[in-house]
Amino acid sequence: MIKANAHKYSVSAMYRVLRIYRSTYYYKFKDKVDQSILVSLIKSIFKDSRQSYGTRRIKIELTKEGMASRMKISRIMKQEGTTM
Repeated sequence: MIKANAHKYSVSAMYRVLRIYRSTYYYKFKDKVDQSILVSLIKSIFKDSRQSYGTRRIKIELTKEGMASRMKISRIMKQEGTTM
């Protein structure tokens, strides 16, 4: 319903009337990235940088593809044992 009427009314106004958080709209329609693809990308960027890139530089590389936040990158790097 909200997506169908988004051209007429603002999303925040419709959610205010329905008493629902508007972040649910943006969260629901956001494309999800497969975790295994993200892990392999992070590993390859880290390896290509001769293990010198941290979360900030990896995020810059992944931002070109619109992938992940620094916290998520940090969590994956810790899980995979590639932290500095």
